[in-house]
Amino acid sequence: MTMPTLLLQALVPDAFAPYGTIVGAGERIGRPVNDGTAQRIDLPDPDVVDHGGRPALAVFRARAVRLPFVVRALERHRRGSQTFVALGATPFAVVVALGDARPDLSTLRAFRVDARAGITFARGTWHHPLLALADGDFVVLERRGATPDCEVAAVAETLLVDAPGASTKRTQAPDASA
Repeated sequence: MTMPTLLLQALVPDAFAPYGTIVGAGERIGRPVNDGTAQRIDLPDPDVVDHGGRPALAVFRARAVRLPFVVRALERHRRGSQTFVALGATPFAVVVALGDARPDLSTLRAFRVDARAGITFARGTWHHPLLALADGDFVVLERRGATPDCEVAAVAETLLVDAPGASTKRTQAPDASA
């Protein structure tokens, strides 16, 4: 039986824009600070203060997943954004979708994030929990409030996330850990 496969694509601003923003300097223009020893490149402010929320900073210690990876559920945060930045050179994958009551699978995309950037999921973006492609630590900035802000939805169709050029005929079963 062949499962639909979602291939990881390059993380570029236009492709990721419907789901959030890229955390990184990229082509952004900065201004000199610290007596000219650095450039300050301002990024969009995190969206974390509505409904009595406040910024929460944490480190997530992630274990690597193997590709192909089976997507079974997505989550979203309706009251604030969520930012992931790898400490060190830990690559990771993000699986995202739009949708109101449930993830709209026609908008499902998968991106590979390398050591040059992090990502911010926009408020309400459906996404898979952290998918580190190597063991590593991640700084996470998200909303903390009086009530939890995490909604989980099962994905109706079983699908795989894989790297471009990967063989679709593997001898091992795909990684199903989530």
